[in-house]
Amino acid sequence: MNMRSLRAVKPLERFLSARCVGTRAHGVRKLSSTSGSYPLVCIVGGGPAGFYTAQHLLKSHPDIHVDIYERLPIPFGLVRFGVAPDHPEVKNVINTFTQTAQHKHCCFFGNVNIGRDVSVKELQEAYHAVVLSYGAEANRRLGIPGEDLLGVYSAKDFVGWYNGVPCNKDLQPDLSSDTAVILGQGNVALDVARMLLSPLDILKKTDVTQPSLEALAASHVHKVLIVGRRGPLQMACTIKELREMVNLPGTKPDMVTAEFEGIAEALKELPRPRKRLTELLLKAAQGSAGSAQATRQWGFRFLRSPVEIRPSSDVTRTAGIRLAVNRLEGSGENAQAVPTGEVEDLQCGLVINSIGYRSLPIDATVPFDPHKAVIPNTVGRVEQVAGLYCSGWVKRGPTGVIATTMNDSFDTARALLQDIEAGLLKLSTKKLGSKAIVTLLEKRGVNSVSFLEWEKINAEEVKRGGRAGKPREKLLDVEEMIKIAKT
Repeated sequence: MNMRSLRAVKPLERFLSARCVGTRAHGVRKLSSTSGSYPLVCIVGGGPAGFYTAQHLLKSHPDIHVDIYERLPIPFGLVRFGVAPDHPEVKNVINTFTQTAQHKHCCFFGNVNIGRDVSVKELQEAYHAVVLSYGAEANRRLGIPGEDLLGVYSAKDFVGWYNGVPCNKDLQPDLSSDTAVILGQGNVALDVARMLLSPLDILKKTDVTQPSLEALAASHVHKVLIVGRRGPLQMACTIKELREMVNLPGTKPDMVTAEFEGIAEALKELPRPRKRLTELLLKAAQGSAGSAQATRQWGFRFLRSPVEIRPSSDVTRTAGIRLAVNRLEGSGENAQAVPTGEVEDLQCGLVINSIGYRSLPIDATVPFDPHKAVIPNTVGRVEQVAGLYCSGWVKRGPTGVIATTMNDSFDTARALLQDIEAGLLKLSTKKLGSKAIVTLLEKRGVNSVSFLEWEKINAEEVKRGGRAGKPREKLLDVEEMIKIAKT
């Protein structure tokens, strides 16, 4: 390389170096443009699936280089935006993700929207392998009349509102009614119920956003019903989440005794985890009288499916919900809910849909199964596209806890490493990696955010939280985040 060429490269190298600083011991990572022999991998999505995939790759291959691209200026995805504010211990995994981001062969690019700012094809041209780990950002709709009335929200948006997702900051849910109905009985549904009923002195010590804290302080919701289409033996939550509801201060359970007929007799046949969960549920149902000091109620309603959101007299907002009464065919986990033809009406002013999330197609060039809402794959290898992989919810669907995502992501990473070992990724082909992508971003006016710059945002959030006696006060505006990152 002559001196003129070297001078031409230096500004971009300085730009990349400022974004890819690892730990102090490691200094600045090597530019991915300087070699065509070691594997260059990029990961789309800076949530748990993306970071766990990167972690396993970097741990297992000494020469691999990994770049992580994230749509928001901030990393960690659902660990930051999905975990309930009163579960800080679950967020400790962020420490592990931070170590991965600071690895000498890892680089984070926030505020880059793959599919809009850069295409998947352009990533494939720049890297030996591309891993899609962008999660599930869409809601599963109910598909019933009245779903779009005021007072009806998806759990995804409601959780995003109190957890600080920028696009949900203006949600302003109407909490003026006495009763809320949550459709779905998984952990997210119980998180939402707990947030609606938790005493303020508990919430004030969490990282719940200040606007949502103020709205919850003024809330009139005193009763939350958690509705499921099947029975007590098919309830989808974990015992930890149920125990938190049972022990929630100032609340008492409100159950329908008839819904538990025959459940006690079935206990001895249940696997141990399901047995423990059901025993706790039965205990709560039997203690439905609750404490005389309790001012708020929560309860499960089983064998019910929504068929219509009932409108108010002016037909603008919800006034209630009509539920089909079901019976079960079969038993255990495989039991199916079948309508009996009966219906039941509940009065409520707030309905939250917690029946699940959906992944969306990211790019027309990437195969996508619209029915299952996943990328068709075999152990993370995208079908019929060499060098393209997927992990997390976009790979298997929106199920499981963070540990499930960890194991799933490790499986994808192992598949990719096996393909490297088998010579399927053609490492002899020189790739430019982040150098090529940063050049495109500069031309397109995209202001990417590095991990070092995210740490400025993090420090500001912690500082603001400290003033209020909270772990952090999350920034809600993307432009403000970028301004702080670039200061």
